[in-house]
Amino acid sequence: MNKTEFISAVAEKAGLSKVDAKKAVEAFVETVSDELKAGGKVALIGFGSFSVAEKAARKGVNPKTKQPIDIPARKAVKFKAGAELADLVK
Repeated sequence: MNKTEFISAVAEKAGLSKVDAKKAVEAFVETVSDELKAGGKVALIGFGSFSVAEKAARKGVNPKTKQPIDIPARKAVKFKAGAELADLVK
């Protein structure tokens, strides 16, 4: 499901117009993005939680040249499914 299909599904399930559903989806994405950018966490009970994980610097190997490379430390977005969502998928 891509973003357009997701917006259509939200509009249908919530009884909203596609324009309003698009605004709601974009507001959700923007809100989660802003919170993660600030270093926070977003927890939606029953669905899951979004957080930022610190990845340490490490050594790696370029698979093409077999030369060792340094991979810098970085931050990565992490999603952990909630119990209800995990049970639905099983």
